[in-house]
Order: sequence, then C-alpha cells, then structure tokens
Amino acid sequence: MNRAFASTALAAGLVLAVAGCSSSDGAEAEESVTPEETAMAEETTEAVDKLTLALVPSDEVDQLVTDGEVLAELLSAELGVEVEVFVPDSYSAVVVALQTDQADIGFLGPIAMTQAVDEAGAVPVLQSVRYGSSSYVTQYFTNDPDTFCLDDVVTEADDEGINYSYCNGATGYDGPQGEDALALIDPSSQIAFVDESSASGYYYPATQLQSILGIDPLVDLTGSFFAGGHPQSVQAVYDGDAVVGTSYNDARGNLAEEFPDVGEKVVVFAYSSNIPNDGVVLAGDLDSSLQDEITAALMALAETEEGLAALDAVYNIEGLEAADTAALDEARQVAANFGES
Repeated sequence: MNRAFASTALAAGLVLAVAGCSSSDGAEAEESVTPEETAMAEETTEAVDKLTLALVPSDEVDQLVTDGEVLAELLSAELGVEVEVFVPDSYSAVVVALQTDQADIGFLGPIAMTQAVDEAGAVPVLQSVRYGSSSYVTQYFTNDPDTFCLDDVVTEADDEGINYSYCNGATGYDGPQGEDALALIDPSSQIAFVDESSASGYYYPATQLQSILGIDPLVDLTGSFFAGGHPQSVQAVYDGDAVVGTSYNDARGNLAEEFPDVGEKVVVFAYSSNIPNDGVVLAGDLDSSLQDEITAALMALAETEEGLAALDAVYNIEGLEAADTAALDEARQVAANFGES
C-alpha cells in the first residue's frame, strides 16, 4: 500500500466529487466512478499525517537529536505535515526501520544506502555536497606519526584558528594517498573503525587494507573494534585507546571545540580512494508524488540560510544534489566484494 499526504487523498476525493457533479445525469455520474473503483483508490493510497526522519549517530546523540529536531521542524513547515526525529544506534538499525515502517526518511552513508535499497526497497533521492563535491575519502589517522608519517608532518590552521596536521600527501581530500604507510599497520594493533555498515569507516578501509596487507580483514584484524561513530573513532585515537583510526574527512572537526588540540594530536596520514557521499533515501511504500515533495522540500531547505545551517549542524552538509546511482552501484560492488572475502 502506497502512502501519501492527507491533502493528496483529500484532493483525490474532490476530483471524484467534481467528476460526479459535472454530469447532467445523476445515473451517469454514478456509473463514472463505481463503488469498486472508489474502494480500490482508498485501499491503494493511505493518508500520511506524520513522517519519521531517521538519523545515524555520527555525532554525540543528544546533540544530534537537538540538531535533528531543528531540521525536522523546518522540513515540517516546508511540507505541511509533522516530522519527528528517530536516532537509532547504528546504520543497520535505520535500514531495519525503513523496512518495518518505523522510518520514512533516512540519512545514510553510501553502503547503508545500497543496503536500504536492496533490503528495504528504499529509494535513493539525494546526496550530500561537502567542499564542493559529492564524493569524499576515508581518512586514516594516528597518534604515532613517528611510525606512520614517511615525510614531514604539515600543520594548517582553519578559519577558526584550529590547527590540523597531515603527512604523506594526505591533504586536499582526493585519494588514494599514503598507501605506503598503510603497509606499516600491524593487523594485531588497536584499530578504531566506525560501524560495520559505514562506507568510509569500515568497508572501504577494510577492503584497502585487505589489498595492501594481503589479509582477510574479517579474521586478521584482531585488534580492531567499532567505535560507534566517526567522532568516536577520532576520540579513541585521541585518548590512546587505538593507534590508528578511520573516519570520513575531516571528522576531527567534530571534537575541536571540546579538544582544541585534537587536530595536532591526531594526525591524518592516508586516504582511501574516492567514495560517494552520504545521502537521503525514502521509504519505498511512500507514494511517488510524496517522494517528489519530500525531495523538493529538502532541496529547497538547502537553498535557504536557515535550512543550510540545520543541515550543516546535523551532518556538516553544504548542499544537496540528485543521488548518483552509478557511484552507489560502485559502492554496492565494494560491499559485495568485501562480503565475499
């Protein structure tokens, strides 16, 4: 059963009423729309009076809920229907929520987007833009630059005066970079990955390490663990709980306000190949016209100062564009190859 806004269902009813009134003969009007056809129309379109926006916890959960509620309120005003926020504990939980009618809109990484399509029948509609691009990289970072930096550490200050350190050419957010240094990773050392469904936090780096180290990442990365989010992975290396971590570029910024030295203490030393950005998927049982309205509403928000500020607060999103299905197919292949290995 497809779901549409209550206003859409009401409009459909008005169309039927007008069709009946337009006939000069009452009998003909009754025949123009049979009871069976009316029942079928009511059965195939269920009114929607609330939408659920699912966000994965790539930041502190309480703050994500707060920022997400601002985005939900703006989206609600744009659509004219209530939008509530749902923050489960993982990417896969969002996929399940889309599959079980607990979520209508999901913000997901590219691997999880393909899982939502394949497992939950979701529809990919948008991808995030950051630094002027709809793709990004995994960044590898360490608290041991003496081991993993094969050249001098370079430190650059951002617009707010926070210093960020790099080496091995891992600047500019275009990969791969620093792959020679990846060969120095000991598979038994503590490696902080993000989440088992994260593209930049697990799939891409694990596949890359498999190729470079000649290992089975499912078996041989004996010291690895899932930190639960991108900032949490950075935090693990900052705190010394892991010697190497992975995240999207540049997740260190999420901790810079609380830990101003994080950009210097946690040094980025390598990049993966380019990855399609995270994006937005919609529940497959939403009416196509409703999917179009939600997509247009999100795009409209990204064009306003207030809406863009909300998107930035939630996931550092600088813009939105149509989903790149070809790039998502490549991400699907990475996931499939990794799964087979």
